Amino acid sequence: MFRDQVRGYSSLGSPLRREIGNRSITRSFCIDDADLEDGKASKDKEMPSNFFKLPKIQNQALLSGLAYCISSCSMILVNKYILSGYGFNAGIFLMLYQNIVSVTIVSTLSLSGVVPTEPLTFKLIKVWLPVNIIFVGMLITSMFSLKYINVAMLTILKNVANVITASGETYFFKKQHDKQVWISLTLMIISAIAGGITDLSFHAVGYTWQILNCFITASYSLTLRHVMDRAKQATKSGNLNELTMVLLNNILSVPLGIILVLGFNEVEYLLETPLLRMPMFWLVITASGVLGLAISFTSMWFLHQTSATTYSLVGSLNKIPLSIAGILLFKVRTSMENSLSILFGLLAGVFFARAKLRNNSQS
Repeated sequence: MFRDQVRGYSSLGSPLRREIGNRSITRSFCIDDADLEDGKASKDKEMPSNFFKLPKIQNQALLSGLAYCISSCSMILVNKYILSGYGFNAGIFLMLYQNIVSVTIVSTLSLSGVVPTEPLTFKLIKVWLPVNIIFVGMLITSMFSLKYINVAMLTILKNVANVITASGETYFFKKQHDKQVWISLTLMIISAIAGGITDLSFHAVGYTWQILNCFITASYSLTLRHVMDRAKQATKSGNLNELTMVLLNNILSVPLGIILVLGFNEVEYLLETPLLRMPMFWLVITASGVLGLAISFTSMWFLHQTSATTYSLVGSLNKIPLSIAGILLFKVRTSMENSLSILFGLLAGVFFARAKLRNNSQS
């Protein structure tokens, strides 16, 4: 559910997000976050055709863009509020509950014929399982880091995953990136280092989890790109649309999430915390699950109404109000130096999105 962070088979179901043929898988969990980082998304992706048969609305492109921006920003802010505002110390359980919410909604829509999904055969599950294990690791490390790091710095640090992914594409897939791409990636690294040095709320544990998250996110992008063709062949129709990937990732994450909740001994905490006896808390964590899934739907809608270029640039620009909202809502202590490094990193992300799209169009 945290589009970024794996789209274009490199970045869900954010959240992918890292879009993995669709970064929104990543984003469906807020992972973040990522915005068509390799710029390969296209309108000819397998999208639920009947999902887009909506009533005629004036300027659906604007409406879909607003829906996507609001849902992606809200997902991260709500998760931050749950983990930091409520002080909830069971990040794996939160991920598991969001998985269950997504499975329930998508399964209901699929069984009622509202959206099409591929049958989840044993052959498909076998092919997808290694990807899902990495996916769960990406979600968990994102949850752990979000608890300790403010939203603005988290957004900048996630850019490091782009650097690792681009390096992996060059090493494993012999993909060439032009000079502008590498310049933007260098700027991202500089902004991340400068941001960390000037971060008044620096937390070593949070930064450690986020660095690990960047490596796992890049691994998820690269692994998905490698597995995607085999996964399509494992389906009955030969296609694998985004909603099927959302359903597949979330269903497979449930048993693994249960094992990890037991392994990390979160059960003891869950039995003792008074939060689970608060109806409002259940409402908030359910909303986080719904928002995660909303990112998948709104990203498909927005991409269908516009182009990959618009989608990617809006996703990059969307990080600016998200960072500002994170600082203001959570009253983050900051300095002029830290604010400038965050702005520098956000602009580098926009430059990166443009450079990737330009590079892909030329190739």
